[in-house]
This record gives sequence, structure tokens and C-alpha cells, in this order.
Amino acid sequence: MGEFKDRPRRLGGGQSRCPHCGLLADRVATAEHDWVLLEPDVMPPAHRVPAEHRWIVLSDGRVTVYGVCPPVPEQRCRIEHRLACAARPLPDLWPWLTSLRGENARRASRQADPTLLPPPQEWPDAG
Repeated sequence: MGEFKDRPRRLGGGQSRCPHCGLLADRVATAEHDWVLLEPDVMPPAHRVPAEHRWIVLSDGRVTVYGVCPPVPEQRCRIEHRLACAARPLPDLWPWLTSLRGENARRASRQADPTLLPPPQEWPDAG
């Protein structure tokens, strides 16, 4: 194996258009020899991104999901474009939260229904 004179050679990826919204996203090689579209110019603190959605840039330019919890406070990560794509529904990041949002939507629609009786002004004593 040869030595690097300056820095490691980067894997060429460039940018590709999202097939859903048409915006440009960074096309980056993964450590698993695949490709992923990442949101360009966005590198949030890793602790703000769910573990299974943290893409960390490796020294050769490839990326890998970084599921270590909690990450180093200074660690930055990349996120997949599909999480930010306006033409796709938000994925189910936390199933319990998705269920809660669904229940809140049902509660809000019931609350907005004018045929429902309003709650009493004074509640009876439970004792």
C-alpha cells in the first residue's frame, strides 16, 4: 500500500436531483458500498439527531450511520435528504410519538365538532 502525500483521496459523488422534489442533494458513498442522498450544507449537532439517522463522514469521504448514544457533544453529522424532502411524508422516527400525534389529531377534530356539547362550567363534587 502506498502512503498519502497530502490527504486521503475522496470518493467522488457530486450531487443528484431528488426524484421526489427535484432539489439537489449530495450523493455520498456509504461504508457499506452503497450511495445515499444527504441534505447539502446541513451538519446539525449529532446529539440532536436520532441515533439511527446520524450519518458521520469518515476520513475517506464515505459516510456511515453512527448509532452510539450519546455522541461526543462536539460531533456533527449529516442527515438524509428524505428527512427534509418536502415532497415526502415525514418518516416514523418514534412510533409512540406518531401514535400520540394521531390521537391528538382525533382529539382536535372532536373538539372542533360544533355538535358536541361544551363541558360544564362547574364540575360536580367527586366526594
